[in-house]
Amino acid sequence: MFRKWKDSKGKEKEYENIIRKQVQATKEEAERDGVKVPMTLQEYCVSSRPPQDNQVDADFYDDDDYVDDVEDEEMYQDEDDMDSGNEEC
Repeated sequence: MFRKWKDSKGKEKEYENIIRKQVQATKEEAERDGVKVPMTLQEYCVSSRPPQDNQVDADFYDDDDYVDDVEDEEMYQDEDDMDSGNEEC
């Protein structure tokens, strides 16, 4: 149907009418649901806002893994009595 409309360079109105009806039905449904549908390019494209909070979350950089590594070393330290070949006891 689109190709027929395109080939006729807009003279064939059936496709155009179907699309208009679908758009109108969608607008009515959005109004019933309380949804604001953007109608212009400017409404559709959201302009960026400056960040509200410039503070860096310090917890993100906390490295708790060191504590776990030390605990693992202590846990396995006594299990291996064999010489590692590095002349260490």
